[in-house]
Amino acid sequence: MTTTTTTNTATAPATNTAANTAPATTTVTATATATNTAPAANTATTMTMNTAPATATATTTPTATATNAASSPPPSPTPTPTPTPTPSPLLQPTRLGNLPLPNRLVMAPMTRNRASADGVPLPVMATYYAQRASAGLIVAEASTPSAVGQTYANITAIHTDAHVAGWRRVTDAVRDAGGRMFLQIQHGGRVGHPDNSGLTPVAPSPIPLPDTIHTPTGPQPAVVPREMTVGDIHRTVADFASAARRAVDAGFAGVEVHAANGYLLQQFLARNTNHRTDAYGGPVAHRIRFAVEVVRAVADEIGAERVGVRIAPGITVNGIEEGDTEDIYPALVDALDTIGGLAYLHVVFADPDSPLFRRIRADWSGTLIANPVLGWGGPLPADGGRRAGERLLAAGADLISLGRAFLANPDLVARMRAGAPLNPVRDKGLMYEGGADGYTDYPALGAGPRPVSRPRTPRDAHR
Repeated sequence: MTTTTTTNTATAPATNTAANTAPATTTVTATATATNTAPAANTATTMTMNTAPATATATTTPTATATNAASSPPPSPTPTPTPTPTPSPLLQPTRLGNLPLPNRLVMAPMTRNRASADGVPLPVMATYYAQRASAGLIVAEASTPSAVGQTYANITAIHTDAHVAGWRRVTDAVRDAGGRMFLQIQHGGRVGHPDNSGLTPVAPSPIPLPDTIHTPTGPQPAVVPREMTVGDIHRTVADFASAARRAVDAGFAGVEVHAANGYLLQQFLARNTNHRTDAYGGPVAHRIRFAVEVVRAVADEIGAERVGVRIAPGITVNGIEEGDTEDIYPALVDALDTIGGLAYLHVVFADPDSPLFRRIRADWSGTLIANPVLGWGGPLPADGGRRAGERLLAAGADLISLGRAFLANPDLVARMRAGAPLNPVRDKGLMYEGGADGYTDYPALGAGPRPVSRPRTPRDAHR
């Protein structure tokens, strides 16, 4: 009697699908008992899968007589499915009126001070926005509709042919990259300085900003603004309408009227900045009048479906103290809703548990963009605001705007889709210093480390 032992060893190639899979080794000593150890999958937020080796061993010692028994082939290991991140409603396609959006993420408008001294967008801005074209919608940074409306140095404007040409380069680049853009139109009101605009700022009442203003020569004390006459108010309404027309000529799909963050329109809404006794001051119905007139004029100029409005109920930035927030916004939202067919209402620092937010959602019949509370001046959450945004969608918001997450992650949509980690926001001073550093050099997935930046001094920390 002769004992024959046969050993076959096969090595399966490793699998590479954003996962590292060790080779699976199968050892067979003829036939008989088989033990399979399935790979163990460990999925982290980075979507990296570590799979332990799978070993199958079978041992038989057959007796060779007149007949030789053939060895049975080893069983094929059961493939382990590649885990995928939980689908987020933020990534679902939707529509904004007639404009199809590939997802529900909106890149919020953020002042970055990359324009020329006279407000013309610089070429680097085309690169910056095109890098972020995967957002469902980009709302470009605040642009002033007139020279007197300028806030800070090197912000964009939209009241001359040169501004239109500069913005056209940006919208062309974004369109070529598959993106969609609105332009935010903002008048600073008392948030301005003669060193920036060459003009004395105007406001509903001659009450200065209780802060300094950054100028080309450094921070300067705010000046007392000139109180707007009724004629000034009518000209400013016309300026907004003209700026909206220029924005469309520059290639934007629409505009966002900025009635938030302590600038001119909110200065008319707030008690502490509006001491007027005429038809634009006093009771809530009078204080909302200017904002409503601006939005209606813009809608008449370019079509309501191209017009969004941004509001910030209760925000105290730039020295604003509304005094009767709970009365202002139901009245304002109702008045805006009666214009009919506006593209959207954009609520800043939206809290899904706030009774006022729920009231606004119930009263507003159109698309609602909500900007979640992520900590004013604090660190960006590790998920970039995904969970906060999903809570707001569940509370009735239609779209979610994120700022710093897009600033630091040009491929934010791809990172959220893959469950990949986000770039942290770098030195705050880089936000406003100009140039590509801290602007277009944030890496995309797989792009490798960013270059080391020279030290900067933060400025305008209140923004």
